[in-house]
Amino acid sequence: MSAGTVVLVGTAVFAVGCATGGTGLRDGGPARTDSVAKTTPNAPSPDASSASAAASGGPVKKVDPVALLKADPKVSAEIKRDLKPCTGKDYPVDVSYGKVTGSTVVDIVVNVLSCADALGRGSYVYRADGATYENVFSDEQPPVYAEIDRGDLVVTKQVYGKSDALAYPSGEDVITYRWNGEKFTEQDRVHSEYSNVVDGGSQPAPATTQKN
Repeated sequence: MSAGTVVLVGTAVFAVGCATGGTGLRDGGPARTDSVAKTTPNAPSPDASSASAAASGGPVKKVDPVALLKADPKVSAEIKRDLKPCTGKDYPVDVSYGKVTGSTVVDIVVNVLSCADALGRGSYVYRADGATYENVFSDEQPPVYAEIDRGDLVVTKQVYGKSDALAYPSGEDVITYRWNGEKFTEQDRVHSEYSNVVDGGSQPAPATTQKN
C-alpha cells in the first residue's frame, strides 16, 4: 500500500446543514492526482440511495469524508488540525455525490465549513479510480463553496472589503468549471457587486458582470 492510501470504512459521515459561499479562485487547473483512499462498499439508506441513483444512473458507494480528507496529502495541515466535530459527532462537512468528471462512477464533492459561522474553509473534488479516490480539485481560499450543477463544478466565493460585516459581503463570484478529460477548466465567471446595507434595510439587487 502506497503512502497517502488508507483503507476506509464505508460509513457516511453527514454534515451539519450549513452552506455558504466564498471569494475568487486561485487556480482551476489540475490538482495533483494522489490516490488518497480505499473504500469498502456500504449499503446506503433507502432514501439516499434512491435519490443518488436517480441522479447518477446507478448505486452510490458512500465514503467517510472526514477520513478521506485526513488521508489526503493535498489537504492543508491547518484544515486537518481543525477538522473536529462541532457538536456530538457532527463534523462541519458537506458532501455531495454526482457526476462532474465524466466518470462512470459518481464523484465526491466535499466542503469543509467553520463551526462558528458556517463559512466555507475548503472545497475538494474526488474522482474514483478503481478502489481509490483521487483529489482532482481543491481550493482552500475561504470563504468558498463548491457544488455540482448539471454536470459542471460551480464554485461560489463571497468577496469582502476591509470594513464589511460577515453578513454583508461586498460581492460574490460564481465560477463554473468543466472537466476536459484531464482537469477542470474555467468556463464562466459571474461577479456580483452588492450595495451597502443601511440600518438593517434589505439588500438591493446586485450589479452583475459576466465573463465568458
